Formats: sequence, structure tokens, C-alpha cells
Amino acid sequence: MSSEEYAPPKYVQIVQSIRRRIEDGTYAPGSLLPSETQLVKEFHVSRPTVVRALQVLQLRGVIEREHGKGSFVKAAPPVAVEENSRPGRAVLDRAEADENGVLVNAGAHPAPGSVAKLLGVPEKTPVMMRRVLFRDADRPIDLVTIWCLAELADGTGLGSSDLLAVSIRQHLQEAKGLKLEHVAERLSARHPSADEAKLLELRKTAPVLGVLASVYNGGGRPALVVDLVLPGDLHELEDAYSL
Repeated sequence: MSSEEYAPPKYVQIVQSIRRRIEDGTYAPGSLLPSETQLVKEFHVSRPTVVRALQVLQLRGVIEREHGKGSFVKAAPPVAVEENSRPGRAVLDRAEADENGVLVNAGAHPAPGSVAKLLGVPEKTPVMMRRVLFRDADRPIDLVTIWCLAELADGTGLGSSDLLAVSIRQHLQEAKGLKLEHVAERLSARHPSADEAKLLELRKTAPVLGVLASVYNGGGRPALVVDLVLPGDLHELEDAYSL
């Protein structure tokens, strides 16, 4: 199998390239990064791929983005931490419409046992399920399923067939005044289910990273469960912290 099959997703390659240029002084603190159009041409990718890379850099505190002005290198970029260090948070801060999202399904669905337990409801209780597949230019890169308590999903766009133009966290705050404050994640290495393998275009024996995250509101109650599936050959998780 060729090494190209194990290359990181295009947006990760852009993130890594920009980080290296910041570290070697090509992009000095406070300087303006190339425009989205320039990055699209340089890396030969789609605009959503560039937007996702810039969002990752912004979330990691490496750059600041100003509407109508562009993206600027922060004066003191933090210690490098890869974009998947907090996968649950990253999901909540992604805008589906900006990142090559493809809606798989959305609507009421009986909560499976593991999800029901995390949400604090009986198994098979009807909850809102929203599943979106994200693609790079070449292949699927992750599969996200959001499970939300029915009463919290009511009046939101989580059941809509349209891709969300803002992040789930921002959407819930705007639609319901719901503030998400805490995430608890559980990671596992496993094989994909038949549905996951089909959607992610993987062999049934391919390794995946599974992230099951409980998301709590400001009152400490579970509001969402994020089920994230990452192809093992495209992702690794890294963290940095003080002792």
C-alpha cells in the first residue's frame, strides 16, 4: 500500500505547513496570512478545506481571524498542540456548511443504551440524532453523530436537512440560550461498525478511533452526546500540559 494512502487530510497538511512557517519566522507575529483564495491556489484544495484549517488554527490560539480583514498570527502563539487534542470540543465548534459536511440523517431516534446512560434517560427514549460525514477533497475524514435531549432540540435546527451555517455550540446558544460548558470524553480503539465502514469507505477490519463525549450545560446537566469516529490511518491524538 502506497505511502500516499496514509497522508494526513489536506486541512491537517495546511495546518502543519502554516505552523512551520510561523515557527521559522516566515509569518512573523502580527503578520497577515495569505488570503483564503491564495491558500486555495497554493495547496490545490477547495475553499472549505482552507476554512477548516484556519478554524483549527484559530481554535488552537495560533491565529486571529477578523471578518473582512483576514487572518493574523498571534503575538505569542501557544505551545503546539494538534487539532485533535480536544476532539469533542472541535466537533462543537465546527460549522457543517464550511467543512465539506454531508448530512447522513437527522431526526428523532431511540437512544441506544450507551447514549441513554450518558444522557440520563431510559434506553430507547426518543432523542434527536444528527449524523454528518465530513470529507476532505480525497476521502471521508470523520463521522459525527450528535445525540440531543428532545426538549433541548425542540426549536433548533438539529433536525433540519440543511447543513448548519454556524457551529452547534453557537447554534444552540442562539436558538435556545443554551450554554455548553463542560465535556467529558472517552476514547477507544476499535473496528468500525458495518455502517461506519461503508460511510468512511474503510475495510471492516480497519482501525478507528472512537470518541464518545458527554457535553454538559451550565447547570451541570448532560445536554448532548457526541459520537465521533476517526479513521485510524488519518488521525492521532496529542496533548500538551503543564506539570
